[in-house]
Amino acid sequence: MSDRAPTISVVICCYADERFDDTLAAVDSVRRQSSRPLEVAVVVDHNAGLLERVRAARPDVLTVPSTEPQGLSGARNTGIAVTRGDIVAFLDDDAAAEPDWLEHIAAPYADENVAGVGGAILAAWRQGRPPWFPEEFDWVVGCTYRGLPTQPAALRNLIGANMSFRRSVLEAAGGFAIEMGRTGSYPLGNDDTEFSIRAQRMFPGQVLYYEPRARVQHTVPAARSSWRYFRTRCFAEGLAKASLTAVSGSAESLSSERAYVARVLPRGVGRGLADVLAGDAAGAKRSLAIVSGLLITAAGYATGRSRTVAGAARSSRRLPAPGVGETPEPGVPEQEDGRPSP
Repeated sequence: MSDRAPTISVVICCYADERFDDTLAAVDSVRRQSSRPLEVAVVVDHNAGLLERVRAARPDVLTVPSTEPQGLSGARNTGIAVTRGDIVAFLDDDAAAEPDWLEHIAAPYADENVAGVGGAILAAWRQGRPPWFPEEFDWVVGCTYRGLPTQPAALRNLIGANMSFRRSVLEAAGGFAIEMGRTGSYPLGNDDTEFSIRAQRMFPGQVLYYEPRARVQHTVPAARSSWRYFRTRCFAEGLAKASLTAVSGSAESLSSERAYVARVLPRGVGRGLADVLAGDAAGAKRSLAIVSGLLITAAGYATGRSRTVAGAARSSRRLPAPGVGETPEPGVPEQEDGRPSP
């Protein structure tokens, strides 16, 4: 245990002009914390106009352009580089932290075996939750979903909208993988999960801690309340999991997902059907959405895995013949890593 309270830097990454007001709200929610951060850094991902707007609106906040390739991972890595805190906490640009957020983020770090802390991400539906949308699939809109612990617990990975890590862990593990991060509005990316797995491999005695009292409100616009978005996001998640498996291996990459599919989803289907018997006709739609979401995600995963195999095969065919340059190890692609592209 350590007697010294760690300092915390908060990083907010943004890229979209239409989220300007949300970004300012995110910044202001951090400024109202009962436990003050060392600093707040806004990283603008390759949008010069938005950079100037945020600087003008909040001149007392450190606002910088991303210096890495476009995408969320690069912006997060820039935030790590420009801040100084012992802990780096990440908040989405469309999320607002509750006033005691940083208090609850900071407390578990008194244990030196805690490498990272994340909290609950509550869906703030702008037009109300659709009756058909099951809580088991709130991850579709980047939020905490039914099936996660309701009490503090160790987890395999933290969720990017509300997560923090020790700076020493971030730097030793090399930051977030550029190829795993989300770029623009396309809903594909698993850089938070990939980093969580990589960090725990590097520091096997340390844990990632989930503190549900560290809460943020995550805005869910009307466009993300549609069946079309649900379908697209589920398929993209399958692709992302296939990419993650190619990088991190299936044992850790799918450990939480196996339990989720085996226990959480069947209970969700049963709950929806029980709701129908209790007079809630939308329960049937929620049950159907759970089954559909699972099948669509599985289809995305199968597609991603087939691309991985096809990519490896193409790379193998391009290997130089013996005696022409260096002979690579058998089965190792010369130029491609086999990860699927969106």
